[in-house]
Amino acid sequence: MKYSEIVEAEGHLVDSQILSKVMDRVIECGAIYEVMDFDLGRTNEQFSHLQLRVIAPSEDILNKTLEELIELGCYQKQVHDVTLKPAPMDRVVPDDFYSTTNHRTFARLDGTWMEVGKQRMDAVIVVTEIPGAAPVASATGTLRKAVKVECRKLRDVKQEDQIVCGAHGIRIQPEFKERDRLGFAFMANDISSERRTETAVKKIAAMMRQVKADGGRIVFVAGPVVVHTGGTAAFCEIIRRGFADALLAGNAIAVHDIEHQLFGTSLGVDLEHGNPIEEGHKNHMRAINTVNRYGSIRGAVEAGILKNGVMYECVKNNVPFVLAGSIRDDGPLPDTEMNLVQAQEEYAKQIEGSKMVICLSSMLHSIGAGNMTPSWVRMVCVDINPAVVTKLSDRGSAQTVGVVTDVGTFLNLLAQQLRD
Repeated sequence: MKYSEIVEAEGHLVDSQILSKVMDRVIECGAIYEVMDFDLGRTNEQFSHLQLRVIAPSEDILNKTLEELIELGCYQKQVHDVTLKPAPMDRVVPDDFYSTTNHRTFARLDGTWMEVGKQRMDAVIVVTEIPGAAPVASATGTLRKAVKVECRKLRDVKQEDQIVCGAHGIRIQPEFKERDRLGFAFMANDISSERRTETAVKKIAAMMRQVKADGGRIVFVAGPVVVHTGGTAAFCEIIRRGFADALLAGNAIAVHDIEHQLFGTSLGVDLEHGNPIEEGHKNHMRAINTVNRYGSIRGAVEAGILKNGVMYECVKNNVPFVLAGSIRDDGPLPDTEMNLVQAQEEYAKQIEGSKMVICLSSMLHSIGAGNMTPSWVRMVCVDINPAVVTKLSDRGSAQTVGVVTDVGTFLNLLAQQLRD
């Protein structure tokens, strides 16, 4: 017996390579496909439309194939409401739960398509009633209880939460590769050091100006290499000019930034001459000790002890920063959040509603931020190692644009472009 379902997809299917991915995914799942209709878009504004019959030897293979295709933006021609099942206990969901992507997602309830809130990858979708809200009309004209639909991490699931299971009633809108977006697609899915950094920086600066002109937020994710490579002054200028709305980092960048401002070194090396200084190896501990004396980074700034640097500019310009701790941290600084779950929550809070995320040479924190960032938020990853950019993209943040260069050079060029 054969099992089949008709699916459809629309968008820039050829440019974004979604058409080939759909066909490959069907074969990989053990099914076959029959193209029933394909209408190719002929202009930048015109979408292509695909109608495909998926044929599988079993119902399980068909369901698995449909789930895979929905992640690529396909939707079933015969629409269904989502299937809801209660969570059997805290932090546990039914085995057939739907696992989210970072693409804009819609769930169908009582005939009405509702956008899923707090979109992120590797979560479940929970439907909850809104207490005290008036009933709303469904697509069929009947009244139903007002509900909200949002992504939730497994650790936040409570017993009896209504969990979306299976792929029925789910639609996804992938971010298609655009044919013209300030020329910004020039690097998409193309990570190489053989490209003029100046060209990349110019386009990124244009995007940043556009984001701010539209009232959007830009979040920076940064590692200590910003300090080591001499990018501090340029980064400070970018913050002062209002192009940074939040800084997400670890303990290290704050420690070395403060060490540099207090003692002129980073990891005990004189940044001006590139030479290690006597007993410089303990300067980062002296920096932590100084901040501890004043209770926080803000305390050191307000006491007039810390007078320059990235952390100083964040405090002075009211730019929120989140320092996520790790097992290797010295100190740590009193501002560093050593509770991993709380640090993730604080990261997510700053990323929510942002329009652009710029990652500066910190693989750990860049991947962490990427996991929380919806696909419609532009991500730029700057690193001297192309493998870092590739890894971020491979882990699901396919919207990432990579710039393979020295971070200090990048920041100095970016500050210059934003200045002109």
